[in-house]
Amino acid sequence: MIDSSLSAPHPGLSGAVLLLPGLCSTADELLHLQSALRRAGWAFSTPHIEGYSFDASRQRQVAGRFSDWVERVCDEFLALRRQYGTVLLAGISAGASLALAAVARLGLSADGLVLMSTTLRMDGWSARRGGWLLPLALYTPLGRLWRYRERTPYGVKNERVRAWIEQELKQRRISRAGCAAIGVGHLREYDRLRHAVRRSLSQIRCPVLALHARHDEVASLSNVDLLARGLTQAPLHTVVLENSYHMISIDNDRRQVAQETIDFARAVAEGHRPPSPVER
Repeated sequence: MIDSSLSAPHPGLSGAVLLLPGLCSTADELLHLQSALRRAGWAFSTPHIEGYSFDASRQRQVAGRFSDWVERVCDEFLALRRQYGTVLLAGISAGASLALAAVARLGLSADGLVLMSTTLRMDGWSARRGGWLLPLALYTPLGRLWRYRERTPYGVKNERVRAWIEQELKQRRISRAGCAAIGVGHLREYDRLRHAVRRSLSQIRCPVLALHARHDEVASLSNVDLLARGLTQAPLHTVVLENSYHMISIDNDRRQVAQETIDFARAVAEGHRPPSPVER
């Protein structure tokens, strides 16, 4: 595998999870989940995706085409499939949309899908204020120098973690919660990706776990409703988290996020249909 971080294969492992952080970010967003997977006996891969992932070697981040992002994820998945009997994809924020796009292309090859803070709609309580300006920024010359800049609360309800992120961003361009600023090129390609994903939801057939915070400031629970309507061929289990904002993998509910993911992965590996929301 090229430019990827893969935990060492072991014959006793249950399977592997392909982890996808958010747009223009790094695997640091998912460190807690990585540790939990390792303890539970799962391998994981966190690939660098050219033109999607944050590249510390570049002063200016250059966006790639969203179709290339999807192809890179599919290639990484197929490499994992050659080593492990059970392979799932798990993504947060834009990474959730990227995982959906890859699974739609892979078809029945994927065993399961974990979606954290899905952003097919950017309609959270913080995002609504200037949301009507986004199309102007993305698709007209007015936006060529525009940047989306991270600001408080940085997707985090936990005040201690938020203060830590603020300190990180004073010292460097990236934090555990993502890049300090995302350029219009990345945002335009992501906008194209999420629209493509919404058209392809009915192609997904593997079990899906959707984890979403009730008070997500970037993407409201309408995203879960959209998944429920669109995933007509896939068993969907949803978990609503009560004590986090957007970055649920590092916020107050991070332990629940990890445990729900592991329980879901085990159910998939053992051939059990994950419980429906009514059964939980």
